[in-house]
Amino acid sequence: MDKAPLEAALESSFDGSDRARSVVARQARDLADAGLLTEDLGVELTPEFVVSNLADAPDDYSLVERWNWWLGSLDLSHGGYNRFRVRPDIEDAGDAGDAGDA
Repeated sequence: MDKAPLEAALESSFDGSDRARSVVARQARDLADAGLLTEDLGVELTPEFVVSNLADAPDDYSLVERWNWWLGSLDLSHGGYNRFRVRPDIEDAGDAGDAGDA
């Protein structure tokens, strides 16, 4: 999965900082590379699939909270997804610093 199209889809669909979008997109790419969704659900991870699933989260959730909510659901039903969660303090950091910390 290419990060750029996902970041663009996240930006047009949800509020959030550039840093939050970048970190979520990187974790999504890592999730796609791991092949868990294909193995567990028989689906390919695409920007549209990510946005659709994040849209199911409660409306007042931030982008990172939406991502972690979805990953938590996947982990509960299939296991092995918690390693792709994003630290909640990523959003507190805003756009400052290195986006390399998940």
